[in-house]
Amino acid sequence: MLAFANAKINLGLNVIEKRADGYHNLETVFYPVKLYDVLEITDARVTSCQVRGIDIPGEMTDNICLKAFALLQQDFEIPAQQITLLKNIPVGAGLGGGSADAAFLIKLLNTKFKLGLTLGAMEDYARILGADCAFFIRNEPVFATGKGDRFSPVSLELSKYFMVLVKPPVHVATAAAFGTLRPAFPETSLQELIKLPVNEWKKALKNDFEQPVFLKYPEISQIKDQLYQAGATFALMSGSGSGVFAIFEEAVTLPQLEKDNKVFYNI
Repeated sequence: MLAFANAKINLGLNVIEKRADGYHNLETVFYPVKLYDVLEITDARVTSCQVRGIDIPGEMTDNICLKAFALLQQDFEIPAQQITLLKNIPVGAGLGGGSADAAFLIKLLNTKFKLGLTLGAMEDYARILGADCAFFIRNEPVFATGKGDRFSPVSLELSKYFMVLVKPPVHVATAAAFGTLRPAFPETSLQELIKLPVNEWKKALKNDFEQPVFLKYPEISQIKDQLYQAGATFALMSGSGSGVFAIFEEAVTLPQLEKDNKVFYNI
């Protein structure tokens, strides 16, 4: 059984305050994009996960798909599965690829083994695995608060635009990025700012991670500048980086950016 786990981008990101549990309260808008990992589960004698495509750093015992499987197996009699993951979503890019893989695995297991889990119940499992993991259960644009796992619907449709993602050869560790931030409440909530026309987002929407990340990795800031020079209506680093996305009115090609970076078109 197959699933195509898509990435997300953050349309603005305000880090508001540090929580007692070590996480941060934030507000952001998650928006799903057309960049996919491919996930397959098949019956096996022993549960394992085989990753192809982009390498995932760290030990396999830390693999979030295996953690998702073990989480559901605590409550349900699920037989051993071979999990095969074709990794296409860049790692360390602020795109939520690992969280998407875990969420889509939960949905696959629910379907294959007829577990009867509601969307809300699957979100509850996903929240245990990661701050943005629950978003991928419903996989619709949302205004997210808390640590990124509490959602309100957002009426937002960007399909008429041409969207580009640029991934430099830089991996930004989320934990390290949080360590450099100074949380603060925004003057105007992103929930209101996202209602503005897209051509006004450049002056209104921000990502609090950009300033500290750009200081350490100026090449990411340069990518954002080049996207605007190429005619982007709006450009922003996604999550804690290092991926930068841009919204264009028309289709573009960016050969200069392709020289040193991975560029994904029409996401």
